[in-house]
Amino acid sequence: MSNDDLAGLSLAAFDQMVDATAGFRSRPGQRDMAQEIASTLSGVTLGDHGEPHKSIAVIQAGTGVGKSAAYLATTVALALARKTRVVISTATVALQEQLMTKDLPALAAVLETPFVFALAKGRGRYVCKFKLERLAGPGGDELSDELFGVDEDTPPPRAAFAAQLQGVDSEERRFKLYDTLASALAQGKWDGDRDKLAEQPDARDWSAVAAERHSCTARHCPRFRDCSYYLARTQLAEANVIVANHDLVLASLGMNALPELEKCLVVFDEGHHLPAVALDQFSSSMELSSLRWLDKLPKILLEVSEKINRVPEQDVNTLAQQLKTALLDVGRIAMDLLQSGGSGYDGTQRFKNGVLPSVLLDPMTLIQGHARGLSSVLEALGAELKRRAKEDPALALSSSLLYAKLGPLAPKLSSVLATSAMLLAHEPQPLAKWLKSDTSSGLVFMSAHACPIVPGALLQQSLWRQVRGAVITSATLTSCGSFDFFLQEAGLDNDATVSTLEVASPFNYAAQGRLIVVETAADPKNVEAYTRELVAELLLDLSQIEHGALALFTSRVQMKAAVDALSPTLQDVVLVQGQLPRTRLLAMHQARVESGRPSVIFGLQSFGEGLDLPGRLCETVLIAKLPFSPPSDPVEEARSEWLKSVGRDPFSELVVPAAGIRLLQWTGRAIRTEDDVATVICYDRRLLTMGFGRRMLQGLPAYAVLRRSGGVLRAM
Repeated sequence: MSNDDLAGLSLAAFDQMVDATAGFRSRPGQRDMAQEIASTLSGVTLGDHGEPHKSIAVIQAGTGVGKSAAYLATTVALALARKTRVVISTATVALQEQLMTKDLPALAAVLETPFVFALAKGRGRYVCKFKLERLAGPGGDELSDELFGVDEDTPPPRAAFAAQLQGVDSEERRFKLYDTLASALAQGKWDGDRDKLAEQPDARDWSAVAAERHSCTARHCPRFRDCSYYLARTQLAEANVIVANHDLVLASLGMNALPELEKCLVVFDEGHHLPAVALDQFSSSMELSSLRWLDKLPKILLEVSEKINRVPEQDVNTLAQQLKTALLDVGRIAMDLLQSGGSGYDGTQRFKNGVLPSVLLDPMTLIQGHARGLSSVLEALGAELKRRAKEDPALALSSSLLYAKLGPLAPKLSSVLATSAMLLAHEPQPLAKWLKSDTSSGLVFMSAHACPIVPGALLQQSLWRQVRGAVITSATLTSCGSFDFFLQEAGLDNDATVSTLEVASPFNYAAQGRLIVVETAADPKNVEAYTRELVAELLLDLSQIEHGALALFTSRVQMKAAVDALSPTLQDVVLVQGQLPRTRLLAMHQARVESGRPSVIFGLQSFGEGLDLPGRLCETVLIAKLPFSPPSDPVEEARSEWLKSVGRDPFSELVVPAAGIRLLQWTGRAIRTEDDVATVICYDRRLLTMGFGRRMLQGLPAYAVLRRSGGVLRAM
């Protein structure tokens, strides 16, 4: 079949879906998007080829376009015709649920060729039946509790100490959970997927029974044939369409957990998250204060060695003690640095230009050497246990138990090895390196961190080299009216295989909405004076709210100032992020509005994206300040520092475009359907008075823009 035939076939599938779906309205922009995808992907070369043809479509689809319908119909039809598969990657669980429960079933109902779709999850989302069997039952298995028990070094949840004061026995709770899980599995009421539990277990309790790569002998495990994770993998192998998330896609590169990307079509929805996910994926950290695992490490290594009649090549007792001493030394130095820098027991200390202080070089070098020695012993034991389980089935059970005993130690040792290497590295493009102290759990937890600063280079090397045909889409890929910032962040700038398309929203923003910019007397840089004036203006606007509204703040301090100023009447109207679980807060907001009462949500950045509050649920969006990133973010600080060192302007090149995307997301909470009418109020006058503000304004929908000064509205 020719490329033109394939493109025509995939576009016909889109038209078929539109015609066959009751109540579905075709939108010109949506079909433009489908046509772009069809022409982009029809000619890509999949599989082994000396000079493959690659093509990537970057498509911004405004709110209301219906982007999932456009890419699903076209890519699935193409994949079926080419006898390949589609991987759809998202950033949020909400979109995954929409695809799995609504969009894909709707497409399957109208396409002539049947197809199978499945949701891919990380291994840790499934229970390990082998571990669970040894922890469930009367009192559990003491040996197994030692093998698979809760990680004592993990910071406890904030409510843990309160629960202890109320007499809640954590051990009793844990084993009750394990018995309940084992019973549900035995009765066929549960398939081992954590997300299908009615109540989510405590993360530390779950970690003891989670299926993890480091503690899994795979096909050599006695429970391999009915392993929850591998049964799910089997379903993935049979699926034509696989829904995953960005984290899993990047983490699975080269791991065979997902289809090879050069052999399938890929869609990255919510694609604006890819750069941040890449930075997180390739960062590393290690604990400096919670080191009880190092007391267990030599004992476990020696016990396992004795069980299999093997003598460790290293003196593990000495190495573990030396590693712990060096880590504690770094922890003490870190605390001194944090306190001398004024951070106290909570805060971060970033190292300028990615250069460690000389006082840290020797202990960090020792850490790397000791960790490397211990890691070599652990890896040798793991390899020997896998060999024994493979060659002698009679040893499979005992080998799996011993391998699982090593499992929890492997990622900790790996983190120490990777983090120390990154902290000691010297590259032309420096890494962000910092120390952190956190007391949110009630105890002081010290940690050291390192992270690359340019996501584009990471994505070029790890992802785009493998991808042959892809669609990257989102409602917010442009910043200040251009794709340039996203393409640079995603590692796709100056790439001849990349095409871009901006599909406008079908909404009439000029008629449906207005953007009011309040001209405060105080300069937003004068934080104290600006916050006072902002709060006064905000309170006046809140008193006028008749139905639903969303107020977005750039910092907790700013939000707290507004909360503290609320009158008793407004206190009954406002719901504050963090005071209730998100789902409960949104449900309460909806109930209030539907009963005819006013309701306002106060939120931070995470509420500025992904909230869908159509109609009366959000008739007003109140933006306290232009959403620049906090100046204390160590990765952005390090990147800005590096850009300055090479003669570039980080504010214009990095800070403004990033804030422009966030502002587009925040204003996007206002109008969600073709029938909505809404007002956006921004209290930051710089949106109109400064050049960078006007750049951001260019990237927003075509609202009717008004100025407000002294309570008087004036048209632009």
